[in-house]
Amino acid sequence: MENTVRFLFSGDSALVMEFGNEISVDINKKIRKMMDDIKKEKIDGIVELVPTYCSLLVNYDVLKIEYRTLMERLKTLLQNEKETMEEEEVTLIEIPTLYNDDFGPDLSYVAEYNKLSKEEVIDIHTGRDYLVYMLGFMPGFTYLGGMSEKIATPRLESPRLQIYPGSVGIAGKQTGMYPSLSPGGWRIIGRTPLQLYNPDSDTPVYINAGDYIRYVSISEEEYNHILKKVETKEYKLKIRKVKRGELNA
Repeated sequence: MENTVRFLFSGDSALVMEFGNEISVDINKKIRKMMDDIKKEKIDGIVELVPTYCSLLVNYDVLKIEYRTLMERLKTLLQNEKETMEEEEVTLIEIPTLYNDDFGPDLSYVAEYNKLSKEEVIDIHTGRDYLVYMLGFMPGFTYLGGMSEKIATPRLESPRLQIYPGSVGIAGKQTGMYPSLSPGGWRIIGRTPLQLYNPDSDTPVYINAGDYIRYVSISEEEYNHILKKVETKEYKLKIRKVKRGELNA
Protein backbone atom coordinates (compact mmCIF):
# COMPACT_ATOMS: atom_id res chain seq x y z
CA MET A 1 0.00 0.00 0.00
CA GLU A 2 3.05 2.24 0.38
CA ASN A 3 2.98 3.54 -3.20
CA THR A 4 -0.64 4.66 -2.81
CA VAL A 5 0.13 6.97 0.14
CA ARG A 6 1.46 10.47 -0.44
CA PHE A 7 3.69 12.21 2.10
CA LEU A 8 3.23 15.98 2.25
CA PHE A 9 4.88 18.75 4.25
CA SER A 10 2.62 20.55 6.73
CA GLY A 11 4.65 23.35 8.23
CA ASP A 12 7.98 22.74 9.95
CA SER A 13 6.82 20.20 12.52
CA ALA A 14 4.15 18.07 10.86
CA LEU A 15 3.61 15.86 7.86
CA VAL A 16 0.47 14.56 6.17
CA MET A 17 -0.06 11.00 5.01
CA GLU A 18 -2.65 11.19 2.23
CA PHE A 19 -4.42 7.87 1.65
CA GLY A 20 -6.80 8.99 -1.10
CA ASN A 21 -9.10 11.77 -2.24
CA GLU A 22 -12.58 10.49 -1.44
CA ILE A 23 -14.75 9.71 1.57
CA SER A 24 -14.45 5.94 1.82
CA VAL A 25 -14.85 3.32 4.54
CA ASP A 26 -11.84 1.45 3.12
CA ILE A 27 -9.65 4.55 3.26
CA ASN A 28 -10.80 5.28 6.78
CA LYS A 29 -9.92 1.72 7.85
CA LYS A 30 -6.39 2.21 6.50
CA ILE A 31 -6.01 5.49 8.38
CA ARG A 32 -7.21 3.95 11.64
CA LYS A 33 -4.95 0.92 11.15
CA MET A 34 -1.99 3.23 10.55
CA MET A 35 -2.79 5.18 13.72
CA ASP A 36 -2.86 1.95 15.73
CA ASP A 37 0.46 0.79 14.24
CA ILE A 38 2.12 4.15 14.98
CA LYS A 39 0.96 4.04 18.60
CA LYS A 40 2.23 0.48 19.00
CA GLU A 41 5.59 1.43 17.46
CA LYS A 42 6.00 4.24 20.05
CA ILE A 43 8.14 6.40 17.77
CA ASP A 44 9.98 8.92 19.94
CA GLY A 45 9.18 12.45 18.81
CA ILE A 46 5.60 12.02 17.61
CA VAL A 47 3.43 14.49 19.48
CA GLU A 48 -0.07 14.00 18.07
CA LEU A 49 -2.03 12.14 15.40
CA VAL A 50 -5.03 13.85 13.76
CA PRO A 51 -7.16 11.78 11.36
CA THR A 52 -9.33 13.37 8.65
CA TYR A 53 -11.56 11.88 5.94
CA CYS A 54 -8.66 10.93 3.66
CA SER A 55 -5.43 11.66 5.49
CA LEU A 56 -3.50 11.49 8.74
CA LEU A 57 -1.69 14.52 10.17
CA VAL A 58 1.40 13.59 12.18
CA ASN A 59 2.73 16.33 14.46
CA TYR A 60 6.27 15.74 15.67
CA ASP A 61 9.05 17.32 17.76
CA VAL A 62 11.83 18.45 15.40
CA LEU A 63 14.34 18.28 18.28
CA LYS A 64 13.73 14.55 18.63
CA ILE A 65 13.21 13.36 15.06
CA GLU A 66 13.74 14.89 11.62
CA TYR A 67 11.27 14.79 8.76
CA ARG A 68 13.08 12.29 6.54
CA THR A 69 13.76 9.88 9.40
CA LEU A 70 10.14 10.00 10.47
CA MET A 71 8.91 9.47 6.91
CA GLU A 72 11.10 6.38 6.50
CA ARG A 73 9.82 4.95 9.80
CA LEU A 74 6.24 5.47 8.64
CA LYS A 75 6.94 3.92 5.24
CA THR A 76 8.27 0.82 7.01
CA LEU A 77 5.01 0.55 8.92
CA LEU A 78 3.08 0.80 5.66
CA GLN A 79 5.04 -2.11 4.19
CA ASN A 80 4.16 -4.28 7.17
CA GLU A 81 0.50 -3.27 7.30
CA LYS A 82 -2.20 -5.89 6.93
CA GLU A 83 -5.82 -5.24 6.07
CA THR A 84 -8.24 -5.14 8.99
CA MET A 85 -10.27 -8.33 9.40
CA GLU A 86 -13.98 -8.12 8.63
CA GLU A 87 -14.68 -9.56 12.07
CA GLU A 88 -12.77 -6.82 13.87
CA GLU A 89 -14.44 -5.33 16.91
CA VAL A 90 -15.55 -1.71 16.77
CA THR A 91 -17.01 0.65 19.37
CA LEU A 92 -20.73 1.34 19.03
CA ILE A 93 -22.25 4.29 20.91
CA GLU A 94 -26.01 4.72 21.21
CA ILE A 95 -27.28 8.31 21.02
CA PRO A 96 -30.86 8.73 22.31
CA THR A 97 -32.46 11.48 20.21
CA LEU A 98 -35.75 13.35 20.34
CA TYR A 99 -36.97 14.04 16.82
CA ASN A 100 -39.69 16.70 16.67
CA ASP A 101 -40.38 20.17 15.28
CA ASP A 102 -39.35 21.93 18.51
CA PHE A 103 -35.92 20.32 18.83
CA GLY A 104 -35.64 19.59 15.12
CA PRO A 105 -36.75 22.82 13.38
CA ASP A 106 -35.74 21.44 9.95
CA LEU A 107 -37.34 18.02 10.31
CA SER A 108 -40.39 19.06 8.29
CA TYR A 109 -38.23 20.63 5.58
CA VAL A 110 -36.07 17.50 5.25
CA ALA A 111 -39.24 15.44 4.87
CA GLU A 112 -40.77 17.79 2.29
CA TYR A 113 -37.52 18.12 0.32
CA ASN A 114 -37.23 14.34 0.00
CA LYS A 115 -40.98 13.74 -0.45
CA LEU A 116 -41.20 11.72 2.74
CA SER A 117 -43.18 11.88 5.96
CA LYS A 118 -41.42 12.98 9.15
CA GLU A 119 -41.81 9.46 10.50
CA GLU A 120 -40.06 8.06 7.43
CA VAL A 121 -37.16 10.50 7.88
CA ILE A 122 -36.79 9.37 11.49
CA ASP A 123 -36.94 5.69 10.53
CA ILE A 124 -34.29 6.15 7.85
CA HIS A 125 -32.01 8.23 10.08
CA THR A 126 -32.16 5.71 12.93
CA GLY A 127 -31.92 2.72 10.60
CA ARG A 128 -28.17 2.86 10.04
CA ASP A 129 -25.03 2.90 12.13
CA TYR A 130 -22.72 5.78 11.27
CA LEU A 131 -18.94 5.69 11.10
CA VAL A 132 -17.23 8.61 12.83
CA TYR A 133 -14.82 9.67 10.11
CA MET A 134 -13.35 12.52 12.10
CA LEU A 135 -13.93 15.21 14.72
CA GLY A 136 -13.53 18.87 13.80
CA PHE A 137 -14.93 22.39 13.52
CA MET A 138 -15.16 22.45 17.34
CA PRO A 139 -14.26 19.98 20.13
CA GLY A 140 -16.52 16.95 19.80
CA PHE A 141 -18.26 17.83 16.52
CA THR A 142 -18.78 14.55 14.68
CA TYR A 143 -18.54 14.06 10.92
CA LEU A 144 -20.45 10.85 10.27
CA GLY A 145 -20.55 8.73 7.14
CA GLY A 146 -23.06 6.25 5.84
CA MET A 147 -26.27 8.29 5.79
CA SER A 148 -28.91 7.24 3.29
CA GLU A 149 -29.22 9.50 0.26
CA LYS A 150 -32.98 9.24 0.73
CA ILE A 151 -32.76 11.99 3.38
CA ALA A 152 -29.83 13.99 1.96
CA THR A 153 -30.67 17.71 2.16
CA PRO A 154 -28.72 20.90 1.31
CA ARG A 155 -27.41 23.16 4.04
CA LEU A 156 -29.28 26.26 5.08
CA GLU A 157 -28.77 29.17 2.68
CA SER A 158 -28.16 31.43 5.69
CA PRO A 159 -26.63 29.78 8.80
CA ARG A 160 -28.33 30.11 12.17
CA LEU A 161 -26.53 32.23 14.75
CA GLN A 162 -27.24 29.73 17.52
CA ILE A 163 -27.63 25.97 17.45
CA TYR A 164 -28.16 24.29 20.80
CA PRO A 165 -25.79 21.65 22.20
CA GLY A 166 -26.84 18.12 21.31
CA SER A 167 -28.53 19.14 18.07
CA VAL A 168 -28.49 16.45 15.39
CA GLY A 169 -28.23 17.73 11.84
CA ILE A 170 -27.93 16.92 8.16
CA ALA A 171 -25.78 18.69 5.58
CA GLY A 172 -25.85 17.21 2.10
CA LYS A 173 -25.11 13.49 2.47
CA GLN A 174 -23.60 13.89 5.95
CA THR A 175 -25.06 13.81 9.43
CA GLY A 176 -23.54 14.90 12.72
CA MET A 177 -24.03 16.53 16.11
CA TYR A 178 -23.28 19.92 17.64
CA PRO A 179 -21.55 19.45 21.02
CA SER A 180 -21.72 23.11 22.08
CA LEU A 181 -23.75 26.27 21.47
CA SER A 182 -22.65 27.42 18.04
CA PRO A 183 -23.65 29.06 14.77
CA GLY A 184 -24.14 26.59 11.94
CA GLY A 185 -25.78 25.82 8.64
CA TRP A 186 -26.79 22.18 9.05
CA ARG A 187 -30.46 21.16 8.90
CA ILE A 188 -31.45 20.30 12.48
CA ILE A 189 -33.79 17.31 12.80
CA GLY A 190 -33.53 16.45 16.49
CA ARG A 191 -31.57 16.76 19.72
CA THR A 192 -29.91 14.38 22.15
CA PRO A 193 -29.98 15.00 25.92
CA LEU A 194 -26.43 13.64 26.21
CA GLN A 195 -23.52 15.93 26.97
CA LEU A 196 -21.22 15.49 23.99
CA TYR A 197 -18.46 17.77 25.25
CA ASN A 198 -17.44 18.40 28.86
CA PRO A 199 -14.27 20.50 29.28
CA ASP A 200 -14.18 19.72 33.01
CA SER A 201 -14.02 15.96 32.48
CA ASP A 202 -10.86 13.85 32.29
CA THR A 203 -12.30 12.70 28.96
CA PRO A 204 -13.91 15.85 27.49
CA VAL A 205 -15.02 13.97 24.35
CA TYR A 206 -15.90 10.27 24.59
CA ILE A 207 -16.55 9.79 20.87
CA ASN A 208 -13.49 9.04 18.74
CA ALA A 209 -12.73 8.73 15.05
CA GLY A 210 -13.38 5.12 14.06
CA ASP A 211 -16.29 4.65 16.47
CA TYR A 212 -19.83 4.02 15.24
CA ILE A 213 -22.93 5.99 16.23
CA ARG A 214 -26.43 4.50 16.46
CA TYR A 215 -29.27 7.02 16.86
CA VAL A 216 -32.22 5.81 18.93
CA SER A 217 -35.51 7.69 18.71
CA ILE A 218 -36.97 8.60 22.13
CA SER A 219 -40.08 10.38 23.42
CA GLU A 220 -40.14 13.78 25.11
CA GLU A 221 -40.71 12.04 28.43
CA GLU A 222 -37.66 9.86 27.89
CA TYR A 223 -35.66 12.91 26.82
CA ASN A 224 -36.44 14.75 30.06
CA HIS A 225 -35.71 11.65 32.14
CA ILE A 226 -32.31 11.13 30.52
CA LEU A 227 -31.50 14.84 30.74
CA LYS A 228 -32.01 14.81 34.53
CA LYS A 229 -29.77 11.77 34.86
CA VAL A 230 -27.11 13.46 32.73
CA GLU A 231 -27.26 16.60 34.89
CA THR A 232 -26.85 14.56 38.08
CA LYS A 233 -24.15 12.42 36.43
CA GLU A 234 -26.23 9.27 36.93
CA TYR A 235 -26.71 8.44 33.26
CA LYS A 236 -24.69 5.49 32.01
CA LEU A 237 -23.64 5.80 28.39
CA LYS A 238 -24.52 2.85 26.18
CA ILE A 239 -21.12 2.04 24.69
CA ARG A 240 -20.17 -1.48 23.68
CA LYS A 241 -17.89 -3.47 21.42
CA VAL A 242 -19.53 -5.24 18.48
CA LYS A 243 -18.34 -7.17 15.46
CA ARG A 244 -18.33 -5.12 12.28
CA GLY A 245 -20.78 -7.60 10.75
CA GLU A 246 -23.32 -6.79 13.48
CA LEU A 247 -23.63 -3.15 12.43
CA ASN A 248 -26.71 -1.81 10.62
CA ALA A 249 -25.44 -0.91 7.16
